[in-house]
Amino acid sequence: MIDTISILFLCLGAIFFLAGTVGLLRLPDVYTRLHALTKADNIGVGFIVIALCLQADSWFVVAKLLFIWILIFLAGAGVSHFIAKNAFYNGIDIWKR
Repeated sequence: MIDTISILFLCLGAIFFLAGTVGLLRLPDVYTRLHALTKADNIGVGFIVIALCLQADSWFVVAKLLFIWILIFLAGAGVSHFIAKNAFYNGIDIWKR
């Protein structure tokens, strides 16, 4: 039963990664691409970490996985903010119809 639930969470994570990749390729400007990519990747990593936590042998491994998830979350947010700030300072405008 736990294996089936883990596979479900892994598939959900893969779907969110795929959605983020599609958003990166299809959206018109750097700001919307960043938004789509960071949101989808954070949720995708969350689902994958949940799947790995279900398969973990000890609470110590679960704690390490959650710590890694927090580090990925903070790194993604920091890098996205840096890219958006740099794009704004370089005069890249927001896309308008």
